[in-house]
Amino acid sequence: MSAHRSRRSFVSLAAAGLSTLALPRLAQAQAQLHPKSEPPPRPLQLEHAVTAPVSVEVNARSIAHFEPRDRSRTRFGSLDFRSGLVLTSPYRGFGGLSGLRFLDGKGERFLAISDQGGWFTGTIRYSGREMVGLADVEAAPVLGADGRPITEKRLWYDTESLARDGNLVYVGLERVNQILRYDFAKGGTSARGELIAVPPALRKLPYNKGLEAMVIVPKGQGQGQGKSQSLAGTLIAFSERGLDADGNLLAFLIGGATPGQFSVRRSENFDISDAVLLPSGDLLILERKFSWFTGVNIRIRAIPLKSIAPGAIVDGLTLFAADLGHEIDNMEGIDAHVTAEGETVLTLISDDNFSMLQRTLLLQFALVE
Repeated sequence: MSAHRSRRSFVSLAAAGLSTLALPRLAQAQAQLHPKSEPPPRPLQLEHAVTAPVSVEVNARSIAHFEPRDRSRTRFGSLDFRSGLVLTSPYRGFGGLSGLRFLDGKGERFLAISDQGGWFTGTIRYSGREMVGLADVEAAPVLGADGRPITEKRLWYDTESLARDGNLVYVGLERVNQILRYDFAKGGTSARGELIAVPPALRKLPYNKGLEAMVIVPKGQGQGQGKSQSLAGTLIAFSERGLDADGNLLAFLIGGATPGQFSVRRSENFDISDAVLLPSGDLLILERKFSWFTGVNIRIRAIPLKSIAPGAIVDGLTLFAADLGHEIDNMEGIDAHVTAEGETVLTLISDDNFSMLQRTLLLQFALVE
């Protein structure tokens, strides 16, 4: 087995929550793994906790080609690869990045969340249109209503999803299926979170396949787009693999004029890992799946916002797909910005599970159609 293939196999295992599995046990694990079985919960890594904002050194190595097998190729589905970075840091708490939101319209200042209950803020540096590194990175604990790190509460560390509406930031807690709201006008990452009311069905999502992605529909979104206007001000929350009676992925409309529940048609065993709403009115869903035979796969589907309503089953075209023949890892976050030239640029980030076998990747693509 080549070194390249060996590494990819290890990455596949890690992304499936099996990064501690030794190779001699691979055949046994493959035979025992049931498609619907849940991986054991990842233990809270207390050594990664922070108690106050700290500056963090982050190093970046460029990814020149998204598909190493064909270095001349830049077009992948409806996306054109712009640049990528492999991020590393001597700071032990850097990693586990599961959500990303830009704080400006330039794709520079960002807010990210780690699934170990931590904030990361900073700036992406560019040379022309290519990313070259990060600057001014800080880490801070995600705080609860009492001003204490939420990691002090049992199972509250699994912060998997992130949505932003101006100064209001929403954080989804997967294992307890709760949502915290933060007013960043009151101290930024030092703000205290307050629980918001969520539908009872959301609270009943699977323990480790629950709340995974969130987006806010801005108050001005949907003008001229028919019934999507009724979604203005709505928080849309997606489950990773909470399924309805027909095996489709559950999602929820929280607040707004038409709260309720709908489903996203599930296909090819993909699960939802994040989502982003474009100014055009398309909702992009980032998805991933793991197979013992194909490893890790990711894709992006476009769901028209106007198709979303209580009781609906929505679907959309696949814009992009990639596997371990490409420079991917456990991709869990996506956001978008529009350049001065009018290009829509998508930024994806990966969760390395704090594993030496995985990487924290930052990838950018231009949406070309």
